[in-house]
Amino acid sequence: MQLSYEVKRRRMKRILKENASAYSFLLPYLVLFSIFFVFPFIYGLIISFFDWNLFFPDQTRFIGFENYRRIWFESDGIYYRYFWTGLGNTLIFVVFSVPFLVLIPLILAALIDMEPRGHKIFRTILFMPTVLSISSVILIWKWQFYTNGGFINALLVKLGFAEIPFLVSQPWAWISIILVTIWWTMGTNMVIFGAGLKNIDKTLYEAASIDGASYLQTFKYITMPSLAPQMLIVMITTVLASFGVYGQPDLLTNGGPEFSTTVLMMRIRPLAFGTNADPGIATAMAVSMGMIMIVVSIIQARIIKKRGDA
Repeated sequence: MQLSYEVKRRRMKRILKENASAYSFLLPYLVLFSIFFVFPFIYGLIISFFDWNLFFPDQTRFIGFENYRRIWFESDGIYYRYFWTGLGNTLIFVVFSVPFLVLIPLILAALIDMEPRGHKIFRTILFMPTVLSISSVILIWKWQFYTNGGFINALLVKLGFAEIPFLVSQPWAWISIILVTIWWTMGTNMVIFGAGLKNIDKTLYEAASIDGASYLQTFKYITMPSLAPQMLIVMITTVLASFGVYGQPDLLTNGGPEFSTTVLMMRIRPLAFGTNADPGIATAMAVSMGMIMIVVSIIQARIIKKRGDA
């Protein structure tokens, strides 16, 4: 028994010695990750079990799962309505934005991979919006969508069409938010898909061409299976980012019309930091949304891996 323990100890010591340089490079990241993610997550989880009072800490008291009960099951409560309407609006954005945020970058990456004349300039132009802040993006696009004096409506009037109230009516408010999001974020996914396309063995396409396969057939049976790792990354990161949407509806439509674009993050933020703050409820909502995102990500990963294996 003592010998077995000694062997394990020596083996562990040898592994640590061999990987010391790797661990030294990982250490700064692990420290920052712990400070800015692990600790806030654990602290937020703890807060969700308390009736937390920001202004009178001595009045803070432990209430267990009461905050979760109020947002999940207390159907006549305001926090229940805040949570479920906010989550519903968030899901609308996820369902209608994610397909475009994956499909459009994939098509653009495939076109650029053919390397037409000026493809590098084209790729740079498409990627440029991703470096802009959300405030800059909204300033650019809000003027385009204005009913009075907006570029798009001015153009529509010149062409003989009626003005469209993009930001104050549905479904135009959601269409505007999704269009802005696609323009702003598609460059990242395009680059990821482009890197995956460069790694595909070109002899596979040559063999398919000799066998008489069309472009659509090679894309379906060669390109898509080969892009399974990139597709997994893009799908998970895009869905997670879409669940966390905040800036676009907040700055573009202010959650309107009639709170129809008020997503869950727009309910959580004032509850966490506003004048009528209730951090316990806010963190319970955030943790609940986080759990939903984790479940969705696991399901996505399993589906994409199964298709890749098939």
